[in-house]
Amino acid sequence: MDGSPLRPPVDETSFRYPGWRAVVVCFLLATFAWAYAFYGQSVYLAEFQRLYGWPASLVATATSAFYLFGALLVVFVSDAIRIVGLRACLLIGVGFMAVATAAIGWVTSPLQLYLAYALLSIGWAGMSLGAITNTLGMYFSARRGLAISLALNGASIGGVIGVPLLVFAVQAYGFSATMLAASVILVLVMVPAILFGIGEPPMRLSDTAPAAGVPAQSATAVRAAAFRSLPFWTISIPFAFVLFSQVSFIVHQISFMDPLIGRERAAIAVALMTLMAVVGRVGLGFFIDRIDQRKASSALFLSQAIALIVMINIHSDLALLLGSAVFGLTVGNAITLPALIIQRDFDARSFGVLVSLVTAINQVTYAFGPGLIGLLRDLTGSYGAAFYLNVVLEIAAAVIVLVKGRAVLPDAR
Repeated sequence: MDGSPLRPPVDETSFRYPGWRAVVVCFLLATFAWAYAFYGQSVYLAEFQRLYGWPASLVATATSAFYLFGALLVVFVSDAIRIVGLRACLLIGVGFMAVATAAIGWVTSPLQLYLAYALLSIGWAGMSLGAITNTLGMYFSARRGLAISLALNGASIGGVIGVPLLVFAVQAYGFSATMLAASVILVLVMVPAILFGIGEPPMRLSDTAPAAGVPAQSATAVRAAAFRSLPFWTISIPFAFVLFSQVSFIVHQISFMDPLIGRERAAIAVALMTLMAVVGRVGLGFFIDRIDQRKASSALFLSQAIALIVMINIHSDLALLLGSAVFGLTVGNAITLPALIIQRDFDARSFGVLVSLVTAINQVTYAFGPGLIGLLRDLTGSYGAAFYLNVVLEIAAAVIVLVKGRAVLPDAR
């Protein structure tokens, strides 16, 4: 026992439960984070090329640096929440995202671009997957899977709505004015949402009694033990492979499909994939807490590999649209499932630390995906061989994730 007063039990199914307000806040966080820092990257690249004639490689390198720096920061999200508190941590993330978004609109040199993206990395770490899963982990236990699934639909909304709005606004009002307005909207929406929607969670990151005979350990000790744990690697490796495949395919999807079915139908395929990401995440979220999540992950990975094989070999409109739809079913769940498997396979007191660590490993891995697939495409002259690399990674992930082993980790305090 840690001497903490016992809290009354909570009814996570009640609409009055404060955790559902936290889900709404996290949904909004995901919407802005993915719109501005993930999907928005394609908008920024095009604008910097148009304004200054910068080569794509220069901006892409800055994007990779953004992902890598963000991956280093997300490891310590759970520590930041313990030190400054949940609400303050989220507000800090919003603050950095707002400053970075405005700064991107005023970038005139490569050095300024890297500095703006460094600020964006801090905002991304404080608003994206690590922050969201840690937040909802403090509100939910029995319904954690559904809560995370619902909240992360904001990521898809950020792509479906946020990016077209950015493009339209840039064309109508200019890049600098659009980014400044986007920054102001972020602050006006998220600051009140966090202040009124995030209160004192019923659980702390260190709640839940430690396993018998295992003393409470620091977050550093948990991370060190994780690297020696087979179950940890059979979560982090397969999801890193799958996210590498997903991110690289999404970045190159229009370039791959444009010569085959035209830009308009390619855009429809992207929209269909994003829509199915929402459908897949919500649909699975209603019963994911009651099934074997490793087996479900394996099945999703295999379905994504099959979808890629179909799209590589059959270039009809129907095949590419259906392939995109099936591929999309896994896109949403690939960022939801790692946290749920960690919750089931490891002691609850290690949840926040391990989620942040897996998120960082995944982000470091997929940062190299678009560049490597682009290089393979240039070397071979087509996307066939490049996307078959993704197929191999998906199949390997489907096998590795089934290896559970025994998790013995110290508890994080």
